[in-house]
Amino acid sequence: MNVDRAPTITVSSAKHQVVYAVDGSEMNPLEGFYATLAGCAAVFAKKACKELGISPEGIHISCKPFAGPGGPLTLAKFKTEVRFPEAFSAEQKTKVLDAITHCAVKNIVEVGNGIEFSVTEA
Repeated sequence: MNVDRAPTITVSSAKHQVVYAVDGSEMNPLEGFYATLAGCAAVFAKKACKELGISPEGIHISCKPFAGPGGPLTLAKFKTEVRFPEAFSAEQKTKVLDAITHCAVKNIVEVGNGIEFSVTEA
């Protein structure tokens, strides 16, 4: 990734690109992180529905980050709320909610205090 004067930053992986911005025209990396948590919840909801043999159509997931005592750049809580269509049984709802709790991104955040980050000159 090259850094220049443009307001956008394009991050590439082996298969995909994500664009962030510093001027509000795109998500910033923190907003992208929160969106990743929400997206992970949706992926796990869809996987659960597939295992149950039901359509995920009509499921609505909303997520809200709550800042910690260190201010807006700290995360104390991340609340995920799920609304289901009327056709979902209580058992189906429970299985989907349980699947969402196993979101891989959420799990990394929860146990990630052992992750070592380093920044060096190449």
